[in-house]
Amino acid sequence: MAVGKNKKLSKKGKGKKTTDPFLRKEWYDIKAPAVFKIRDVGKTLVTKTTGTRIASEQLKGRVFETCLADLTSNEDYAHRKIKLRCEEVEGNKVLTTFYGMDLVRHKMGSLIKKWQSLVEAHVDVKTTDGYTLRMFCIAFTKKKPTQTSKTCYAKTKQAKKIRAKMVEIMTNTASKSDMRQLTEKLIPEVIGKDIEKACSTIFPIQNCLVRKVKLVSAPKFDLQRLMEQHENSAEETGAKVDRANPVSQTQTLVGAGGRL
Repeated sequence: MAVGKNKKLSKKGKGKKTTDPFLRKEWYDIKAPAVFKIRDVGKTLVTKTTGTRIASEQLKGRVFETCLADLTSNEDYAHRKIKLRCEEVEGNKVLTTFYGMDLVRHKMGSLIKKWQSLVEAHVDVKTTDGYTLRMFCIAFTKKKPTQTSKTCYAKTKQAKKIRAKMVEIMTNTASKSDMRQLTEKLIPEVIGKDIEKACSTIFPIQNCLVRKVKLVSAPKFDLQRLMEQHENSAEETGAKVDRANPVSQTQTLVGAGGRL
């Protein structure tokens, strides 16, 4: 074979330039809605705006998953996972809304035991601001105070009544609340406690939880509604300094025994 006829051999190792792909990326801060105590979820990467590919448009619709304990600074909620979806980009901040909730796998495994009945129910509900959610509820039967046998199985009729109560309470709670109010009730598990109280006359139950919340459909995007969910997004940068009399604060610290 003549030299130079094979193009693959002649161009091997020539003209190949390696560049770091992260040089074409930029970072954005993820902001959670104001209903959560901790607003900074983390950071996300996206390719910089090049030509017709706009970075903010690539971010819209992106779903982020985080632990509820990180959003509330309470380790009692470590068994919850929260999903947030990007709705708008403001500067280098990604404004998100509530997209769903779920239980971690090891929490579900710790609840399922022998000698008890498991009752589940799900329902599609619509909030007052137009969001349609699919809510899943789970509960377990428990022994009565005077019971001596080790099993506490519920009969079929009792399970049906418990399931009907679950659907009724979830529907009533969600249909009378907007997305922000419903999220505030889902965090401390208010719905599960109401179901336990209502089902106490049918059969005693325990560990009643809204296992999963899934967003089925959302109303048309409204920027004003999104800003209402992020209304407390202004961050504190420190104590306000009196520009007219900057020595006044120093004199106060010295008079109070402060150290400079």
